[in-house]
Amino acid sequence: MFGSTVDAVQGFRRPVYAVAGGRLINVFGSGLVYPFATIHFHLQVGIPLAVVGLGLLANNVATATGTAVGGYLADRYGRRPVMVGSMALSALTLAAYALVTTGAGFITVATAAGLTTGLYAPASQAMIADLTDPGERERGYGLLKVASNVGFGSGFVVGGVLYEFANTAVFVADGLTSAVVAAVLLVALPRVHDGRAAATLSESVGDWGRAITQRRLVALACLNVGFAVMYAQMQATVPVVASETLGLDSAEIGTLYVLNPLVLVVFQMPVLSAVGDWRRTRGLVASTAFWGVSFLAVLLVDFVPAVVGVGFVGAFLVLRTVGEVLHSPLVTSLASDLGHADERGSRLSLIEIAKRLGMGLGAALGGAFFDYGFAALLWPALILGCIGLAVGLLALERRVSPAENGVNG
Repeated sequence: MFGSTVDAVQGFRRPVYAVAGGRLINVFGSGLVYPFATIHFHLQVGIPLAVVGLGLLANNVATATGTAVGGYLADRYGRRPVMVGSMALSALTLAAYALVTTGAGFITVATAAGLTTGLYAPASQAMIADLTDPGERERGYGLLKVASNVGFGSGFVVGGVLYEFANTAVFVADGLTSAVVAAVLLVALPRVHDGRAAATLSESVGDWGRAITQRRLVALACLNVGFAVMYAQMQATVPVVASETLGLDSAEIGTLYVLNPLVLVVFQMPVLSAVGDWRRTRGLVASTAFWGVSFLAVLLVDFVPAVVGVGFVGAFLVLRTVGEVLHSPLVTSLASDLGHADERGSRLSLIEIAKRLGMGLGAALGGAFFDYGFAALLWPALILGCIGLAVGLLALERRVSPAENGVNG
């Protein structure tokens, strides 16, 4: 299995590894602060939890906005300048969290950080598409996913130690990792797409106009909202099940959740290699099947002894992670090929915005089910949602050419 993983990440051009290395360093920084941010600002700084939540909401909206702008800028001025600029600005905004002492300050910094970090995703995804052939594109995006999870997992461990000694240091370190990424990308990335120097603002805005009027792309974006609703449950509701139904403490939940990055690192490249000859839409349908079975596992937690329930939550994490392994690179590759290369950044930013909206919607819906006493109905509803996604993907497949759907020859 590990041999397959090593084989699957070989054979790319050197700049692809530079982008992946930058992703690893950047997400390592995110891992330093992710487990501790809410605890720090609520318990240490004294900001009301509702205000912390408002700040996180502002961050999510700002990230979606930055993503939209980043796609336009990546198409207009080139991938590398946007990637380097995003990381340089993020170095300042992320480190600024260390200076926050009030709720207003937290919301302001969270909004600024969302805008600057949001610029990066569509440019980096478009860069990978520019640097890879269609037949290896899924592996390229899979490489980014592996880098993300290695970075996040290691950041979690290092951040736990660092936070014990100097809690605000994790935010400064997060900013420093972004500065390092900016320097690495500036040196290592080629100018494979310098943007369209002759393009006017109206022409560039027209790319977005065309993106949001392309029925196939809008359909894929809507389906991605549905996928993101599924994603959100891992953070929004399943921990509540683990805590309230199974009685696990935070350390036990954290240990159990290590299954997510572990499965991603081990299975990402072998699974993508195994489905390399499939139509992308069929791989996404398989993803919905894994998600659906994972929610069935959570549904059964209420009907079994606690020790078995822990196993079912573990099964949820493994199954939904395999679904994630299939979904993330395949939906990105499909969106990349649904149009002209010059408009790729705009298309990918639309897909990323859909994901952001779905994550917010998923958390809100999951919370509403729990708050209003309908928690037991959430899991059947999500299973039905997975079936709906599969039907939608098969309908979309009829409107996508074999080449766009990853079929060579």
